[in-house]
Amino acid sequence: MPVPPFVLALRAHVGHDLLWMPGVTAVVLRAHAGREQVLLVRRADSGAWTPVTGIVDPGEEPAVAAAREVLEEAAVVAVPERLARVGVVGPVTYDNGDRSTYLDLTFRFRWVSGDPYPADGENTDARWYDLDGLPPMSADMTERLAAGLVPHGEATFVA
Repeated sequence: MPVPPFVLALRAHVGHDLLWMPGVTAVVLRAHAGREQVLLVRRADSGAWTPVTGIVDPGEEPAVAAAREVLEEAAVVAVPERLARVGVVGPVTYDNGDRSTYLDLTFRFRWVSGDPYPADGENTDARWYDLDGLPPMSADMTERLAAGLVPHGEATFVA
């Protein structure tokens, strides 16, 4: 996965020390042929199927960041409907020794336009899945997806 330039600049100062990073997950939904579908991408680094995820740029609104990531990674335009879940991921240690912990803000999104494909090289596939035919996902991603499927109400908080 490409490392954002601002993270590279931070790493020049802190080396491999633990960074606290804001992240987003976009659960993008659409109705198609009478069925509800969710957009999933297959990560190039691990081969895992997930909703679109990404890092919030400095000063960027999290919902705007999630919409940007959906467009960049899957060529899909979507609009946020609600904050669905707040949780923490990590710490994660990368192959190069860098360590990060992520504050994840999961949003429910509504599809507007676009046919998904792996638009920026971070993923090897991007497609719609019927909710009753999802590929295997990690427990964490399954929980994020479940939170994003709830159409209304307050966000859940992982404790």
